Amino acid sequence: MLSLPLLLVLWQGLAMLLQHRLFPTPLMVGQEIWLLAGGGRLLPDLGKTLLRSGAAFAIAMVLGTALGIVLGRQAWLDRLFSAWLVVGLNLPAIVVAIVLYIWLGLTETALIAAVVINKVPLVIVTIREGVRSFSPGYEELARALRLDLGRRLRLIYWPQLLPFVLAAARTGLSLIWKIVLVFEVLGSDGGVGYRVSLLFQFFDVTGILAYTASFIAVVLGFEYGVLRPLERRALAWRRA
Repeated sequence: MLSLPLLLVLWQGLAMLLQHRLFPTPLMVGQEIWLLAGGGRLLPDLGKTLLRSGAAFAIAMVLGTALGIVLGRQAWLDRLFSAWLVVGLNLPAIVVAIVLYIWLGLTETALIAAVVINKVPLVIVTIREGVRSFSPGYEELARALRLDLGRRLRLIYWPQLLPFVLAAARTGLSLIWKIVLVFEVLGSDGGVGYRVSLLFQFFDVTGILAYTASFIAVVLGFEYGVLRPLERRALAWRRA
């Protein structure tokens, strides 16, 4: 975070050196953000993009975690679907989006489904590796203490799986933000990506950077205000 002021200083210096309308200063971008927010255009677009990202993230995490646990516990299923995972991990996101847009139209369902399809394989692989890393000693301890399934999940399995869930969440969010923007550029009725595609047609670099900076600010706020504090609290017992 401390490097951001340095980046702004370098940006300002370069913009003053070039003095070109296609290379606006940070001050000009900040003024554009203020105008967009005051005009009631910025927040609705940000809200649409964040809602799509949140929905896709939640669905992908639930599906990916469930399937990852199953594949991690059942070796024969893992062998059966390993090729599917490789295909899913290497499937071009743009192809998935185009095909779903053709099948389902330019709808919210198509956009969210395309993001989920691209994200789920990564979650599955991360969670599967987490399940594989479970310590056999804890399993034996649970049997010796005759813990029921609920206590095993809460005391044995969940603490071991949590670091992998958090890793999947962080990497997943970093991908989902970007994928949603690209898919909005391809076709949507609003959102940051949609607005950027319109501004691109007019070579409005100031507007593009204003929407981009606003979106990055939200992402950084979520990363440092939600994810990292949650990770520190959830994993505090490992450092104790």
